[in-house]
Amino acid sequence: MRTDAFALRHIGPRESDLQHMFNTIGVESMDQLIYETIPDDIRLKKDLELDAPMTEYEYLTHIQELGKKNKVFKSYIGLGYHPTIVPAVIQRNVFENPGWYTAYTPYQAEIAQGRLEAILNFQTTIIELTGMEIANASLLDEGTAAAEAMALLFDVRSRDQKKNNANKFFVSEEILPQTLSVLQTRSTPKGIELVVGNHENFDFSSDFFGAILQYPGKFGQVNDYTKFIATANSKEIKVAVAADILSLVKLTPPGEMGAAVVVGTTQRFGIPMGYGGPHAAYFATKEEYKRSMPGRIIGVTIDANGNRALRMALGTREQHIKREKATSNICTAQVLLAVMAGMYAVYHGPKGLKYIANKVHASAVTLADALNKLGVYNTNTAFFDTISVKADASKVKVVAEKQEVNFFYVDGETISISVNETTSVADINQVISIFAEATGKDTFTVSELASTTNFPSSLERTSSFLKHDVFNNHHSESQLMRYIKKLERKDLSLNHSMISLGSCTMKLNAAAEMLPLSMANWNSIHPFAPIEQAEGYQIMLKKLEHQLNVVTGFAGTTLQPNSGAQGEYAGLMAIRAYHLSRGDDHRNVCLIPSSAHGTNPASAAMAGMEIIVTKTMENGNIDVEDLRARAIEYKDRLSCLMVTYPSTHGVFESAIIEITDLIHENGGLVYMDGANMNAQVGLTNPATIGADVCHLNLHKTFAIPHGGGGPGVGPICVNEKLVPFLPTNPIIPTGGNQAITAISAAPYGSALVCLISYGYITMLGAEGLKKSTQFAILNANYMKARLEEHYPVLYSGEMGRAAHEMILDCRAFKQQGIEVTDIAKRLMDYGFHAPTVSFPVAGTLMVEPTESEDLAELDRFCDALISIRKEIATVTADNHNTVLHNAPHTLAMLTADTWNFPYTREQAAYPLDYISDNKFWPSVRRVDDAYGDRNLVCSCAPIEAYM
Repeated sequence: MRTDAFALRHIGPRESDLQHMFNTIGVESMDQLIYETIPDDIRLKKDLELDAPMTEYEYLTHIQELGKKNKVFKSYIGLGYHPTIVPAVIQRNVFENPGWYTAYTPYQAEIAQGRLEAILNFQTTIIELTGMEIANASLLDEGTAAAEAMALLFDVRSRDQKKNNANKFFVSEEILPQTLSVLQTRSTPKGIELVVGNHENFDFSSDFFGAILQYPGKFGQVNDYTKFIATANSKEIKVAVAADILSLVKLTPPGEMGAAVVVGTTQRFGIPMGYGGPHAAYFATKEEYKRSMPGRIIGVTIDANGNRALRMALGTREQHIKREKATSNICTAQVLLAVMAGMYAVYHGPKGLKYIANKVHASAVTLADALNKLGVYNTNTAFFDTISVKADASKVKVVAEKQEVNFFYVDGETISISVNETTSVADINQVISIFAEATGKDTFTVSELASTTNFPSSLERTSSFLKHDVFNNHHSESQLMRYIKKLERKDLSLNHSMISLGSCTMKLNAAAEMLPLSMANWNSIHPFAPIEQAEGYQIMLKKLEHQLNVVTGFAGTTLQPNSGAQGEYAGLMAIRAYHLSRGDDHRNVCLIPSSAHGTNPASAAMAGMEIIVTKTMENGNIDVEDLRARAIEYKDRLSCLMVTYPSTHGVFESAIIEITDLIHENGGLVYMDGANMNAQVGLTNPATIGADVCHLNLHKTFAIPHGGGGPGVGPICVNEKLVPFLPTNPIIPTGGNQAITAISAAPYGSALVCLISYGYITMLGAEGLKKSTQFAILNANYMKARLEEHYPVLYSGEMGRAAHEMILDCRAFKQQGIEVTDIAKRLMDYGFHAPTVSFPVAGTLMVEPTESEDLAELDRFCDALISIRKEIATVTADNHNTVLHNAPHTLAMLTADTWNFPYTREQAAYPLDYISDNKFWPSVRRVDDAYGDRNLVCSCAPIEAYM
């Protein structure tokens, strides 16, 4: 056994297991299985050309050395990104804890109550600081949250505004530059006209439907928007405000000014800058817009006993479920980071947040007063943490960088300086000395912070916030550590058992991949730092782009998209730009098979495309003849085909090259959804099947953890004809020579977590990546062989094989009164998270084991499902008091004095022997979604409820 081979640790089954698995499947070798699974004409003819794999020790040494090439300067750049203090108790117990970072999206509420409570705390923090009525569970970054606000306001226009095509959206010139770039990207295909200007000169004409303001402005100016918003509201122009979350501790909340939407980032609530992400954006609005609000919402409901329980609210409202009628394609959040930001609020409480905000503001006032004495004058009449001063920028920059300090240089004579939570009196004195040297003045020092306030008293916050018990009881480290652990114990994550979610690929997130995220050389870099200060990042990101090019067979990659859905949108926008560059602005038809993910049509709609749905055959494959007919019918307007490969039904369709050729012959390009890339890497690739662009879910195939619903990264890889159109950034240029505007706020998206995928590929190498794919296919077909005697498998390839996932058909059990949900909930009693429920076919389970799971774990899961099948056999349609209908069973039920069920306590809690060794107890009984939707509550209960 080669103990230093990373592949040995990543891949679950041992060599000694293989013959048993082959016998069960009915093949003689791995080669035979792969031959029977993947069409031979799309198999790669040679191995991927990647560097030899590193051991874990070699990789960690390498990444530490590479990190030393990053220069961690004192950062006063601002623009929405700030140095923060990550409380160690949160770093150790959440950020570095697999109990939190390996969890899945909380679709199964009964085994996710801890995460749900943590997100409810986050939502409460946002609602109360913004002064709004409802908030979601986070979005991807501030720029895209602002774009979602614009889309919402466009969607909720009045009947007259829609009739008269009111399509103008006012953008304050104070907006962050990266936000403006994202707004430009999003507005164009939707037919929204952006008008950028000074809010004081806005004419409020009837062709405007909305406006967005920055609070404070990009270079620190604090404006009172009360009058602007009141006038806008009187003209039916709804206003969004992008607000600094920490400033709202001191400043009047936008909600109290009458804003319709408030967005921003919670990065400065204890999240490292990480060269741009991941960070949890926030989105808060009025309750009347709840069904148009993007993303996920956590709500309060009751369980089967009438006890309080939490769950994802308004599930059918999720944007991507609306398909082409969606106003957003977002189907994720930044849950891990939202949990951290929420815990930051819990740890500090209202008094602690006030202390931090007061200190930040006092630091800015002290610095402004000191520079004023030097003759360096601040141009902001009111500010919170950022001052804008006049000086010779070139002289200041030379002195500052010599002292390892970064400011933001607006132009040749304007410098913006943002202070932050980490800023000390010593730091202020260093800044004074820099300006003194640059201006040829004598320096001096300050010894204490100013006690004055530098904004109008009319803007001083008077309303209280965070009065709830949870924000006032956990201020010692012992208290918070125990609170975090209490919530963690309620959640089932990968550190407990396998999570076999079809289409979601819940593989191992190896510790060696995760460790570098805590290193200061990696997590403390501002995304707009001069590029020469981020040499380590530039080397790593370019190498990762190259690795992904090799894996996909393509010529170029952008890492900017922050999720798979954003990747879809980025790919379609690149295709759109390609057609426009050729004068083919009429090419706007997107063909999408009916089996596609809901995000596909939603993304195409956002990209301004006309969606034509093509048929799927009974065996689950694309109906090639119907596709041919549609491609020919629309050949003069055909933009692209969106195809998932292997298919959403878990099959490698043998007609794929015929399909892609058909699209190209009729003038279109092929977008491949990379959700199922885990079955391709090293064996085939998107270029080989004829695609022009694909997105990759780095949080699936390339080992970034799901974090309870995020972070995710969805880079797109493209062929040579699309390379020129990869997206740029207004501050740090990226992308091609005909780049589209920004897809997300930071130049390289969530750069920090790209280290994970870089580590995964670097430690596996070409052979390890190929083996991972082979074992993903092996594990899936082993489970298929064990389960198909008990559950019909809905689709399989031409030789009877599954790809890396399969669909178990549970629809026949309806005759006995058993729904697929009953099976999902019963699996919790066996210690497992349910597979994907009712997608892509209602009444089914989609199972994907991943290559990381060992044979014993595969067998435990199969044994559980087989045992449940036997339980189903004993159920009659007229009896709903069964072990399945009552699942999951809680510890409170098992230890109650009375037991009024027609089966034993042992049958309920310990149906198989292995369970007693490691029993996981759901913390609530089955939740009542309908009750929660009828009585929508999306924040912590008022303090009175605790009294």
